[in-house]
Amino acid sequence: MSRMRIAPRRPWRAMGLAFAAGCSLAAYVDASDAVGESGYRVQARWAVGGEGKWDALVVDDTHRRLYVSRATRVQVLDLDSGKLLGEIANTPGVHGVALAPELNRGFTSNGKGDSVTVFQLDTLATLAEVKISGQDPDAIVYDAPSKRIYAFNGHSNNATVIDAVTAKEVGSIALPGRPEFALSDGKGHLFVNLEDKNALAVIDVAAGTVRSNWSLAPCDGPTGIALDESNHRVFSACHNQILVVTDSESGKRIAQLPIGAHVDGAAFDPVTSLLFSSNGDSADVTVIHAESADHYAVRGSLATAKGAKTMALDPKSHKLYLPAMAATEFQILVAAPK
Repeated sequence: MSRMRIAPRRPWRAMGLAFAAGCSLAAYVDASDAVGESGYRVQARWAVGGEGKWDALVVDDTHRRLYVSRATRVQVLDLDSGKLLGEIANTPGVHGVALAPELNRGFTSNGKGDSVTVFQLDTLATLAEVKISGQDPDAIVYDAPSKRIYAFNGHSNNATVIDAVTAKEVGSIALPGRPEFALSDGKGHLFVNLEDKNALAVIDVAAGTVRSNWSLAPCDGPTGIALDESNHRVFSACHNQILVVTDSESGKRIAQLPIGAHVDGAAFDPVTSLLFSSNGDSADVTVIHAESADHYAVRGSLATAKGAKTMALDPKSHKLYLPAMAATEFQILVAAPK
């Protein structure tokens, strides 16, 4: 999830301005956007509007929706048209969204509220607010086999475990550092970047403990994370403009690749074997091709917009969605294969 930071430990993550109230929608093709050698182009820009800083984006490819965290609420857009479908309100300091499709539920991590909001996927109605023991929940992950939600807490260096069915906290897992983005492999493991330790921690879901803590050096400040499940590869995007590839079973370092500046998001498309990092300061997306499980090549970069550091990938259309500011207007950039 990469994310807006409400907490003062990373002031540059608090992005955004106050915009005109309401959400005027517009989509248009901008021929001036650079294509380069990335194989992608910015196809459209959705003028979403509304007030609030932004953070992580999450794609629901089943319901064709895009969830956009906006400081006090989550905006829900039609994934194909950009039309505003509704909002999940009262989510103070929201960072991320996790989806549990088989339960028809979604979960938001509310950093300022030390809480998790539970909502219904089909109606977007709020079902419950779970006050948690952890402080500043940031990344949030649903592990389908265990039917549990994991909220990774930036101020208490732990993960809160919530039963997704009962919406009750059932435990916590201490972490050896400050968690950033995390993911589940669906096979009993969670992977989480530890931003202050430059490490990748592996959680054993059944045991409820950290099984491994692998160094990512010379990575500095790992944030965005992605997974190539079939080849057992974890990708950690780092603030010193490198991306580290790690064997998810052994912890072995596989590769190290150059990316843009101020990365906060990463994604992997298993169909096209393309790996992406969204870079806010260099205003681009680095596109990398996985030629094999052990060999990677930088294909090129796609020009986006200053501050477009978080990203979501639609696995069906292979499109990328990036939030950014254009003049006085909050927009979602839609990047598509050429």
